Amino acid sequence: MKYLSLALTTIFFCSFCLAQNKDEQSIRRLMEKQTRAWNAGSVDEFMKGYWNSDSLMFIGKSGIIYGYLGALERYRKTYGDTVKMGQLRYDLLRLEPISSAAFFVVGKWYLKRTIGDLGGIFTLVFRKIGGKWFIVADHTS
Repeated sequence: MKYLSLALTTIFFCSFCLAQNKDEQSIRRLMEKQTRAWNAGSVDEFMKGYWNSDSLMFIGKSGIIYGYLGALERYRKTYGDTVKMGQLRYDLLRLEPISSAAFFVVGKWYLKRTIGDLGGIFTLVFRKIGGKWFIVADHTS
């Protein structure tokens, strides 16, 4: 009985790890897709990684913006063309599950631009909604 309990615990733990790895891979793929969209000059495609909800929260140097449309407008205003957008890359520093339906992500972002490079730090909260991962909160500085 002791070995059965140990075996079941091991199976549960391994299945949890596999699910976690699958979710982490999904989040990484989503961020890579966002990067490709950004580097192609498409803010609209980039925004598909965000939760299309009035509850989305974006925190930047100008303060807090609530809602998908507010965040989209902020990106369009700040990065209105491919010159301002430049080429995005990022380094993930931490990608950690909070629960089976939420992840905490910290990283550094870099924009290579002809008008001057930019960069900073970001903290993202991802939630699994309807079986898909979305950014529900973004603090970028």
